[in-house]
Amino acid sequence: MADYHFVYKDVEGTSTQWDDIQRKLGNLPPKPAAFKPPPFTPSQDEDSKSKDKAWIDERTEEELEDLEDDPDLDDDRFLEEYRKRRLTEMRETARVPRFGSVVPITGADFVREVSQAPPEIWVVVFLYKEGIPECGVLSQCLEELATRYPGTKFVKIISTDCIPNYPDRNLPTLLVYNNSAVKGTYVGLHHFGSRRCTPEAVALALCQSDPVLDDGQKGSDSSRKTVLEGVRKRFIEKLVTQHEDDEDDYSSD
Repeated sequence: MADYHFVYKDVEGTSTQWDDIQRKLGNLPPKPAAFKPPPFTPSQDEDSKSKDKAWIDERTEEELEDLEDDPDLDDDRFLEEYRKRRLTEMRETARVPRFGSVVPITGADFVREVSQAPPEIWVVVFLYKEGIPECGVLSQCLEELATRYPGTKFVKIISTDCIPNYPDRNLPTLLVYNNSAVKGTYVGLHHFGSRRCTPEAVALALCQSDPVLDDGQKGSDSSRKTVLEGVRKRFIEKLVTQHEDDEDDYSSD
């Protein structure tokens, strides 16, 4: 008859009191570390369940293109449509040039910066001279408009650098260019309310016949409507502020 031996093995990492004494005496090797399972890492399938609008918004244009054949998005019509819309928005934003300030140029720069600007770009040229108060007033308005409408290119040039012997009495002057042609000329500040000139008054004058101002998002076709809405909003805000100031003055009396 075969002789069977049963060997008992305790849970890995456990130790008897006798073993502990022997380890202290150096008769046994150090106690092995207790077993720890590896940290849980979600699988790719579980990670894909977290895809939502916020996840799409964090993706780059290249990553959104790579998601075209993603099976998770194929099963979610809303997310796939949102991916396409987000990709279109990113491409449109990249396509529209953004300026955002009134850039000083010289006579040598004029052809490159103005005449040779792309046909879809409207360019507002500010002719000025330092020390003329009306130029300072208009300059402040144009700086605000350049920030508000970064799709439109604003440049400024000393008048006589642009047109030799240009008379100071005609300053400030605005020239509006599009597709290498002059589309508008505004000589003097009276077009915009003289010294009471505001950015809204300048914006309305510029957009009177052409969609000159472009916010870089909605496109040039809606610029006049956008300007009008902005003027109305700021007019209401100004009335509310004046009303509050009048009430404060009355209560203080």
